[in-house]
Amino acid sequence: MKNKPITEYTNEELINQEKNSKAITILLMVAIPLLFFSNLFLTFKHKFSALAVIPIALVPILIVNINKWKQLKKEKAYRNL
Repeated sequence: MKNKPITEYTNEELINQEKNSKAITILLMVAIPLLFFSNLFLTFKHKFSALAVIPIALVPILIVNINKWKQLKKEKAYRNL
């Protein structure tokens, strides 16, 4: 399935995409620090684990989601929805 540009979304698709993007972004904003601090605690308690890189690996995904959310909000504002 090919991704459509944001400007080609219908109003309903735009609103749904914005809701989904917002929820996923907020979830990642909560999960990444939680994972980071739990890994930090476990590193001091036991030893370094390969799982400690997961929060670092999720940061680029968070950045992409934030940018997409901003674009969706701009398009929503442009259409006065």
